[in-house]
Amino acid sequence: MLSFECPWVVYLLPLPMLAFWLLPIAKQQQTAVRVPFYRELSGLEQQKTSAIKQRKIRLVCLALIWSTLVAAASGPTWIGDPVSLPTSGRDLLLAVDLSGSMKIEDMVVRNKQVSRLTAVKTVLNDFIQRRKGDRLGLVLFGSQAYLQAPLTFDLTTVQRFMKESQIGFAGEQNTAIGDAIGLSVKRLRDRPGDRHVMILLTDGQNNGGEVKPVPAAKLAAENNIVIYTVGVGADEMITQGIFGSSFGARRINPSADLDEKTLQQIADLTGGQYFRARNPEQLLDIYRILDQLEPVEDKQQTFRPQKALFYWPLAFALGLSGLLALSLLPWQFWWSTITNKPLAAEKSL
Repeated sequence: MLSFECPWVVYLLPLPMLAFWLLPIAKQQQTAVRVPFYRELSGLEQQKTSAIKQRKIRLVCLALIWSTLVAAASGPTWIGDPVSLPTSGRDLLLAVDLSGSMKIEDMVVRNKQVSRLTAVKTVLNDFIQRRKGDRLGLVLFGSQAYLQAPLTFDLTTVQRFMKESQIGFAGEQNTAIGDAIGLSVKRLRDRPGDRHVMILLTDGQNNGGEVKPVPAAKLAAENNIVIYTVGVGADEMITQGIFGSSFGARRINPSADLDEKTLQQIADLTGGQYFRARNPEQLLDIYRILDQLEPVEDKQQTFRPQKALFYWPLAFALGLSGLLALSLLPWQFWWSTITNKPLAAEKSL
């Protein structure tokens, strides 16, 4: 929808005509010239007609310039379709494990064996998209923990950061679960509101960092931060035998290092829940449950994006003014001076 910030400026359109009618005509003193050889000047009649046409064209150009300048001054603005924004939203931080064990390929997505991290990315992509109304942040941790995306309504950016994350970004030798919780508490405790949420996803146990998980969870509880913990990894995996055959194949538990007891304790201390995701389907169900436990805010406000359009008529007016100025230059005189050829009026004389 097109609107104008200063529509009253349109009343200035007839201003040049009023000035032409009301202001007195400038007096010019010209010396009369007698031309006894009038017939010899009859060739100038055609030039006179051409000059009248040029004058009319210039008047039209001046009218267009004035009209577009008035249009630019009126502040034309294009108002887009309504866009909904939440008036208030939950602060929700995703803490995702990027330690070396997340590269274990014990998950199946679309009939293809993939790593745990790939499965997590696939499921988290849809989960993040459904969190409209929440401020979402992303914490990645391995040997260290760091904030990849601060709390924001820009879910597209959080999706991209999660998609681009790779094992080793935060070190892959250890798993600093306590540091991830501590960093999340630091980011959430000063936020307004009385309820903040953290979703911690890991496939191992805390064996690195400076903060222990349980004390960090107690600190989170003191700051009204609810932590939902998710343990990722299959309970059973068959390794390939010699030359990829079944000979020498072994059945192992790839999640033997998963510290479910600590994850359950973290959830209990903060009022959250612990979930076990042995495959992508269970992980997807977990995030659906989280959608029900932590529904998005319903209260929203709308706004219409605005885009200023004044520069289009202004650019047209400037361009037309430049062309008009160029047309008033004595090109014929300059050309005759350069080529030493007489003008048309000189030929007729």
